[in-house]
Amino acid sequence: MKLKKILISQPKPASDKSPYYDIAKKYDVDIVFRPFIKVEAVSAKEFRAQKTNILDYTAIVFTSRHAVDHFFHLAQEMRITIPEDMKYFCITEAVALYIQKYVQYRKRKVFFGATGKMDALLPAMLKRKTDKYLVPQSDVHTDEIAQMFDANKLQHKEVVMYRTVSNDFTEGEAFDYDMLVFFSPAGVAALMKNFPEYQQGETAIACFGPTTAKAVADANLRLDLQAPTKTAPSMTAALEEFIKQNLED
Repeated sequence: MKLKKILISQPKPASDKSPYYDIAKKYDVDIVFRPFIKVEAVSAKEFRAQKTNILDYTAIVFTSRHAVDHFFHLAQEMRITIPEDMKYFCITEAVALYIQKYVQYRKRKVFFGATGKMDALLPAMLKRKTDKYLVPQSDVHTDEIAQMFDANKLQHKEVVMYRTVSNDFTEGEAFDYDMLVFFSPAGVAALMKNFPEYQQGETAIACFGPTTAKAVADANLRLDLQAPTKTAPSMTAALEEFIKQNLED
């Protein structure tokens, strides 16, 4: 299988120390970063239609940096001053530290989990059962968080503050890749939106996670590589294994 030009459907890494660059140099392949999806804010009008008053809540649950950005931008747009005693529950330490972009971290009550999963936050939440939790989220989401709150009898509301949309290709934009790498079902949906008559042919398709793999199958596409694997916990590790295997073939 010829692998000379690979599309990674994510933004270009901020650091030049990314493993993707190491792979490109080591195996003489051209790796192009071109997101298939982008995140955009809902308007203040759309938010108000959800009949949610941010100040009715005493704790905010952040599952990503996108959630942090859109929560504070929306609050600013609506001229809402977030109380000093507002609590923040973050899915990871990285998200917790990101809050410093908007507030003075030391003055806030910030909690984060060690595993990157919501249930790691439960012990801290259960100690504060009288709090009312607001969960900013995307229009594309599962019911997992709501089910966790319900099961533990915690007061909560999930509210859409941003949406995932297709990052459309422009007319004449090159699409001559030997491999496409996806990280979400939305990315696969964007491919089919941009190219309704897409024929995969010999182009390899890789994805991360079972839900993305299902989206590939549902689109009647052939999945050539799924990460993570037992020997490759990351997409970059799995990609390198795949390239090496095809060089040997």
